[in-house]
Formats: sequence, C-alpha cells, structure tokens
Amino acid sequence: MARLVGRRALAALPVLLGVSLLMFAIGAASPFDPVHAYAGSAVFTASEETLAQLRESFGVDRPWPAQWWDWFTGALTGDLGDSRALRQPVAQVIAERLGWSVLLAGVAFLLTLLLGLLLGTLAARRPGGLVDRAATSLSLTLSAAPAFWLALLAIWLFALRLDWLPAGGLTDAGSTVVTPGQLVSHLTLPALVLAVSQTPWFTLFVRESLLAALEEDFVTGARARGLAPRTVLVRHALRSALLPFVTLVGSRVPELITGALLVETVFSWPGVAGATVEAALAVDFPLLAALTLLATGAVLLGNLLADVLYGLVDPRTALDG
Repeated sequence: MARLVGRRALAALPVLLGVSLLMFAIGAASPFDPVHAYAGSAVFTASEETLAQLRESFGVDRPWPAQWWDWFTGALTGDLGDSRALRQPVAQVIAERLGWSVLLAGVAFLLTLLLGLLLGTLAARRPGGLVDRAATSLSLTLSAAPAFWLALLAIWLFALRLDWLPAGGLTDAGSTVVTPGQLVSHLTLPALVLAVSQTPWFTLFVRESLLAALEEDFVTGARARGLAPRTVLVRHALRSALLPFVTLVGSRVPELITGALLVETVFSWPGVAGATVEAALAVDFPLLAALTLLATGAVLLGNLLADVLYGLVDPRTALDG
C-alpha cells in the first residue's frame, strides 16, 4: 500500500504542474483584464500611464509563461503571491479558510455516506415496496435539483418561514466570537444541503449493488442455512456491496467540491470555495491558481482514498497493480 501511495504522489506532480500551466494560459486568453477588475469604475477616469503602472506592478504585462514561472518559483519557496481581491497573501487566505471548508465538506460527506447507506439498504430490502419506491423517487428527484436551488429552498423554509436556523454566515449578527453553539447552528443548514445534494447517487448505487449481491450464490446459501433475513442482508449482501461502493466515494469528490463551492457562496460560509468565486469574479489569478491546485489535489486524494479503502475492504485486491 505504501508503494501505491508513493506512485500516486509521483504521478500527481505532473498533473498539478499541467493544471497550473493551463490556469495561466486560460488567464492570458481570457478577455477580462485583471487591472480593470481591480480598479473597478475608477478605470474610466484613470490615465493610460496609471493603468500601465498597475499592469507592471501586477506582472500581467508580460507573457503568461513568464508569469507562470515567477508564480511557480515563488510557490516552491512557499510564496504563493498576494490576492488582489482580498488584499491578503494567498497563503494567509487559504490558511484562514481551509479549516472551515474541511469542516463543512467533512460533516456533509459523513452525513451523505450514512444517509446513502441507510436509504439504499432500506430500499433494497423490499424491492418494489413503499420504502423502495419512495427512496428511489426522492433520489431521482433530488439528483436533478441543483445544489444552489436546494440551498435557496432551505433558506426560504428553515430560516425565513420557520426561523429554525440562521440563513448564513459563521456567527450571529454582531458577534465577533465563534462559539460552539453558533458554529453548530450556522453549520447545520449548509451541511444538510450539501449532504442532500450528494445522497441520491449513493442511495441509488447502494440499492443496485445490494440487489445484485442478493442474487449471488453465497447469499442464496446463507438463506438456505436458515439465517435471518436481516443477517443475510447486512452481514452478507451489504458487505459484498460495499466493495464497489468505496470506489464511488472517491469518484464523488469532484462533485462534492463543486457542490461546496455553490453552497458556501449561497450561505456566505467563509471557506476556500467562496474565495474561489471571489477570485474568479475579480480575475485574481494568483489566488485562483492556488485554489485550483488545491481542488485538484483534493480530487487526486479522493481517488487515492477510494483505492486504499478498496484494498482494506477486499485484501485480495492487488493494490500494487
């Protein structure tokens, strides 16, 4: 397993390098001007000399390979540059926001796994039954609903109509300290929305995997030995169905990141996904390049996690292959 992790880490390096190059190439081809985005309406009254000085100070007056090389050599020494949109060093922006994003995504993903396993198992227990039809219909409906639409619906219902939970942010209005109670209340709604947006895929996958496992010979043998239906379902069929399930865990990481980007923006959650939107709107390429690499690294890590879990669930799997 250590060899697998080492090989994946080496393979990730050219991928990350290519993504960073692509980011600066796309930035150079973009019709948006970082100086115009930085200056805002003042750009209409600023002189060409002032705009040229800004371009020179930002380093955007040079070819994009030179800009990338400066950024790359700086990143190797830990200097990711300064964010023009947030007026902070990029490393500081990521350090202040990464923990909140990991907390939101981690809680949401844990809820997704629990809900997907529970609903998928209940649906497969009696195919065609009321629970199966309800779970399948709900999953198909939710899978077609965009995450931002679910977020807006949740805010309207639970924050505006019922007044059960806050509509966004990290703390209550006027509070400067993050208390555990405020954190839980402000985290609940975005975490639930993110979890609900991801749960349908896991529910449908677990249902189909379980139905296929229930047709296997070893399950028929377990029934023939007189084992209780719940024991056959949970200890035999579900265990077999978990093997392809863990591969889905890694493959859903990109969708989780995309969903987190939308959910953080709607709920004003102070995470890196929200900063990505600000960086894109402000044409802030130093921050956007670092956050894109961070998202790419998370996707690669998710795929590696799926392979490691696959090996843990089924030791017969040749992890070194």
